Amino acid sequence: MVNLLISAFSGLLLSTAFAPLSLWFIAPFAVALHIFAIDRSQKKLLSALVFALAFNLNLLHWTSIYVGSTPWIILAIGLSLLYLPLALTGRWGIASYPFIFIAMEQVRNIFPFGGFGWARLAYSQADAPYAMIASYGGAAGLSACVVLLALLIFFVFNKKLPVLIIAPLLLLTLPLNVTEASAMKVLLIQGNVPNYGLDFNARAKAVFYNHVSESNRALVQFPDVDFLLWPENAVDVDPFQNKDVNDELNSFNKPLILGAIVNKGGQSFNSSILWSNKQQIIYNKQHLTPFGEYIPLRSLATKISPLASQVSDFTPGNSQVIFKINSGKIVPIICYELIDDSLLESAANSANLIVVQTNSATFGMSAESAQQLSITRIRAIEHSRNILSVSTTGFSAVIDHSGKIIKSTKMGVADHLYAEVGLIDQLSMRDRLGDWALIITLIWLLLVARRAYVYRR
Repeated sequence: MVNLLISAFSGLLLSTAFAPLSLWFIAPFAVALHIFAIDRSQKKLLSALVFALAFNLNLLHWTSIYVGSTPWIILAIGLSLLYLPLALTGRWGIASYPFIFIAMEQVRNIFPFGGFGWARLAYSQADAPYAMIASYGGAAGLSACVVLLALLIFFVFNKKLPVLIIAPLLLLTLPLNVTEASAMKVLLIQGNVPNYGLDFNARAKAVFYNHVSESNRALVQFPDVDFLLWPENAVDVDPFQNKDVNDELNSFNKPLILGAIVNKGGQSFNSSILWSNKQQIIYNKQHLTPFGEYIPLRSLATKISPLASQVSDFTPGNSQVIFKINSGKIVPIICYELIDDSLLESAANSANLIVVQTNSATFGMSAESAQQLSITRIRAIEHSRNILSVSTTGFSAVIDHSGKIIKSTKMGVADHLYAEVGLIDQLSMRDRLGDWALIITLIWLLLVARRAYVYRR
């Protein structure tokens, strides 16, 4: 019983490493505490489950804000089941914990329904002094460092110190020379919404005119910009089918990158549009949010929550689109796509600037927006790209390639940010390595496990 209580406490403690508390230094100690508990426990499956439930239930509580507790609990349980393989440490040795943890983290990133990698350890480490590891090993490599540090703490208390554990930190001695070829002047527009919740855009055009008003105020102060960036769902009616909205957008003498719902051929798309009075280029969101933008297992989902019947399925896009403005090659990432490794890698390989467009209105003033901002910071480090992140309600931010927040807005207010953002063409080591970054990480974790197993024998 004591070990199960320690497991639950370690999971709860781990959640404090993530936003909004962002106590990044807690993460390795929390994981080390669970390594201690599961190593001593006779019920390793239960230890893994209790740890994961305490962690996921607390971290993802924001998912219950407007849809009730049932979807939140189902999500937490579903994710927690994918921590059960940690029980294999009983057979493979406790040093296999990092390998199993990171392998299952990767599984959670792609399964089921395209995965939900929101709770990756890396995303709690944006302020850690070793966060730059992500530029070499990606998010998986940074997560691995956290678990290896946890194992190191465990071994130190057991008076053992395998050198292989700390070797990856030597990467921090390598110089990172990121150069910015030129810069663009940008206005990020956070127009706010009339109300929070699932019906944030219940009043037709209200969100749109909020962004028009804030844009006009911003342009008075900063008239010399290359483009304006609006968030996901900033245009809450189809701009191609509504003449008033179309005319208003064409009245701007600067290009806009805006988020809109587009209906075409009986299908609905969540789109990012490069809009000028000369042309419109459309990117349709490829990685849709399960149970938010489409309903998997609809017949079952409607029995669990009546809100499922209110969700109409969107159609996913099938290709990346590059918005070219002057010397900028800009790739839009729409909200949930931020946790898709392949989309971010493709964006970094194609673009010298990444923009993230999101709508946090459906989660109110919860921790969701702060957690998403932390993910964005790690993505900036991972791919050596400056990132502009804009939300309808906050937080909107300018983030440099080292993950530093240059400036940001507050939540729940209409505001704008002016930025002179550098364009970066060179690839990070993680993107040069591609899939090998993950493979090398997993091989290293296997070496740690094997070395410790031989040492124990």
